[in-house]
Amino acid sequence: MMTQPPSHDPATRGYFAIGAERMSKTLNLGNLMRSAHGFGASFTFTVGATYLKDEAFADTSKGRLHLPHYNWAGLDDMALPQGCVLVGIELIDTAVDLPSFKHPLRAAYVLGPEMGSLSAPLLARCKHVVKIPTRFCINVAMAGAIVMYDRVKSLGHWPDRPLMPGGPLSPSAQLHVRGGPIRRTT
Repeated sequence: MMTQPPSHDPATRGYFAIGAERMSKTLNLGNLMRSAHGFGASFTFTVGATYLKDEAFADTSKGRLHLPHYNWAGLDDMALPQGCVLVGIELIDTAVDLPSFKHPLRAAYVLGPEMGSLSAPLLARCKHVVKIPTRFCINVAMAGAIVMYDRVKSLGHWPDRPLMPGGPLSPSAQLHVRGGPIRRTT
């Protein structure tokens, strides 16, 4: 009889939020809110959006009932918690490729609008700018889900992937055992 390895909680230390600048499509907002809820975001936000929050019909998990959503009219209204690092997600040459990016412990990820890019003032406010290594821009809600998955994967306590294609390592190989103290001589 094959047993399943213990499941992992996607929760990691720290917190994160995700949002978009000048978002106009309620379906994309609903999808982003649903993914944010599923990946354990602390809140969602928009900056200069033209949607109506209550019209986010794609949010079938009702994320808007479980996590705060901030709708800031402009960049001057944006108020992130102290110590929260703003990370822009934008397909520009100077951005760091997502697979090479070390996620901050406290971060707010911001995506551009559906038919455009992050504004120059918002990019200037970002401490980091990251790009998803794709050939062209992808849907804003999909991009948000990829960034959240990468955060959970890189900051979570997941076992290494097996060397060979296929399923997870045996449960005993997944258990982490701490060794004794390391003492230096010299």
